[in-house]
Amino acid sequence: MQKIKVYHYDAFTTVPNKGNPAGIVFEAEDLTDQQMVEIARKVGFNETSFVLESEVGDYRIRFFTPGHEMNLCGHATIATWYALKTRGFLHGNGSSAEFSQETKAGTLPIRIETSADETTLVWMKQTPAEFIPFEGSLDHLAQSIGLTMDDLDLSLPVVYGSTGIWTLLVPIRKLDAFKKMVPDNQRFPSLLNEMPRASVHPFCLETFDPTADMHGRHFSSPFSVTVEDAVTGTASGVMGAYYAKYIKRDEFQQQLIVEQGQEIGREGRVQVHVTRPGDQFHVEIAGTAVYVKEFEVEIQ
Repeated sequence: MQKIKVYHYDAFTTVPNKGNPAGIVFEAEDLTDQQMVEIARKVGFNETSFVLESEVGDYRIRFFTPGHEMNLCGHATIATWYALKTRGFLHGNGSSAEFSQETKAGTLPIRIETSADETTLVWMKQTPAEFIPFEGSLDHLAQSIGLTMDDLDLSLPVVYGSTGIWTLLVPIRKLDAFKKMVPDNQRFPSLLNEMPRASVHPFCLETFDPTADMHGRHFSSPFSVTVEDAVTGTASGVMGAYYAKYIKRDEFQQQLIVEQGQEIGREGRVQVHVTRPGDQFHVEIAGTAVYVKEFEVEIQ
């Protein structure tokens, strides 16, 4: 048996055990794909990241749920680069420094800003936003998250969106509906005919925090072997692009705050910056993180 050290950080918060937990394994070059899946399964978080050397970026980052590898993960990116910065892995001492991460979604820019009070903010650029219409049953979709058709905001489209990973964006009329959501994740693949492996991301424009612009929850694909993601970076990014495409269409640059996690006691906030050069929507997200603890898992 081999012991692997895992570092637990929570992303999109400065308070331990709030926001979204991520496991981080540094210097992971000697691990096989099967071992990474085993580690992620034993860690049990929605994502565990593995840091490797890269020939095209500063680091190569691989992201695993307990069930499979993901092309990209927002909250684990924020947590990983926060950890790299605060643990001294990165060179450069200025108030702003730029890096790049190699991922299965491409080589993407990272910017780290350090304020006068030593707060570290990680900016992550995602891939240009893509959208595909949902052609399935809205009634069955609502039922699959414990709601009815009356809870859906039918003035806005239900679409699949991606800035690196696909999720189904479901507009909801009222914030109160989020408290009664109960996902039946096993139903998702049969309902999402166009994207059977997509997650489901209901959202609304009512928020708990009056300074936030959007509120969401994120229900995992059953292939991930998890149920709910507390505060999702990639889904928050594509929410920002959705906002720019379908809600505030006349603005070519937008700064948004997305809140998530209140219903499960893990609230966090994501900053989202959207620009629209031509017909594309370019997205950056930002957040901070906090160290929680380190522990070991045993693998074959």
